[in-house]
Amino acid sequence: MEKRDHEQVEAEILEPYELHYTDLINLSSSSSSSSSKKEELERVDDVMQTLGPLGPGLLTITGVPKAAELRGILLPLARKLALINNDDRKRILKEHGLGSDVSLKNPERSASSFALQLKYVQSTSSDNDGDSSGEHSHVLDADSCHEFTDSEFMNLGSTFKELGICMMELGLHLARLCDRAIGEQTIEQSILNSSTAKGRLIHYHSTLDRLLLKEAAKRNGSGKKVARHPLTCHHGLGKSDVSEGVEGTPHRDSNLEHANEVRPCKTSLSNLWQQWHYDYGIFTILTAPMFTSPCDQPKTEEEEEEEEDGCWNCPERQHPSPSGHTYLQIFDSNNSKIFLVRYPPDSFIIQVGEWADIISQGKLHSTLHSVSRPVNLANLSRETFVVFLQPAWNETFAISKYHTKTTNTYRGVDSVSEFFSQHHPGKQPPKIYQKVQEIVPPLSSRLKDGMTFAEFSCETTKQYYGSRGTQR
Repeated sequence: MEKRDHEQVEAEILEPYELHYTDLINLSSSSSSSSSKKEELERVDDVMQTLGPLGPGLLTITGVPKAAELRGILLPLARKLALINNDDRKRILKEHGLGSDVSLKNPERSASSFALQLKYVQSTSSDNDGDSSGEHSHVLDADSCHEFTDSEFMNLGSTFKELGICMMELGLHLARLCDRAIGEQTIEQSILNSSTAKGRLIHYHSTLDRLLLKEAAKRNGSGKKVARHPLTCHHGLGKSDVSEGVEGTPHRDSNLEHANEVRPCKTSLSNLWQQWHYDYGIFTILTAPMFTSPCDQPKTEEEEEEEEDGCWNCPERQHPSPSGHTYLQIFDSNNSKIFLVRYPPDSFIIQVGEWADIISQGKLHSTLHSVSRPVNLANLSRETFVVFLQPAWNETFAISKYHTKTTNTYRGVDSVSEFFSQHHPGKQPPKIYQKVQEIVPPLSSRLKDGMTFAEFSCETTKQYYGSRGTQR
């Protein structure tokens, strides 16, 4: 078993500001009645506070049509794709036009990612009502999937694209709303100029997954037959008591500076599925995660060690989060706090990326975040689907155009420790500052005047992961 991590710190639960789908559509529309004008302005102000310098830099979209259905079809496929043998996976991905941006032959990987470049074009038949930002109609420009005989993956490509385009539309509507609040037509147009977005279906491996992948790799190397679905589980119900609740009352205030006091919970700085980082595009849209295990109930590492005999091809089961939150955690540098994010299972999170922070001149706030692992649950994995909205690769950063100081944790200083010292003179920085300083390269070292977004992307990836690293 892997060495257990004991580097835990205090955290608080955050339930982000919720915006219903119909409200998002209405607030991003060019027309509104005078009777609802005041209420709409208040809602827009709430959104901008949530995404601004004093907010968490993310919000929740609820009530999206077909969201639950599409999520329920697509997310369970992530684990199946991650754990089948390499030859079958390669064939399935090719059938549906998907690739990967991680090494799927590495049994030590903490996540498996299956990616597709989603294309959208502005409909030539859409009417222009005279509004400069326009009400854009977008259609998916993608090749049709080849027929695939395996019914389990038959809808992989089509569902990936349908859910992906739905999430892209959410991002475009939010961009339009932000543009109107800021008084510019910058963010939406930047997204439209790229004409593509990246979709990524992700399986975060359990400890058990990684052990099974190692064993499968050994058998494959020795010439022994490898099971199509290398999943081990044990007969009967697990003995672990998985709580659906979590200690701590959630924040509901869009402004973290004025959030109410809550009882703390614990999280780890190092026992992570995904390291601390900023997304460097415009918006990141995520489904709520799904938690699965190959057994009736998640087991502790001690229980896995006690039982030796397993069975192959045991169907996975879905579970509520053992902690009640999503394991997505964000760092609020204004208050030196870590928040664990909790939101409804059929909703979406939209996070602000660094490029949106830059082109909005700090009116939007990029989110420093990571994904923590459940403590002592060896066979619990996590699935999610993510869409990254970004500008065109040749979009250029110019200091003369975007000169206003932006709000990323340590813009304008050399380190997070220096940032803390400026705001808390004479005090020792908390552990989170030290951890972030070790991992997250300052924006000033990655972004130079005259850089294209492609150059910024390459430099960011290089500094996070080295010359041979792969993107998140």
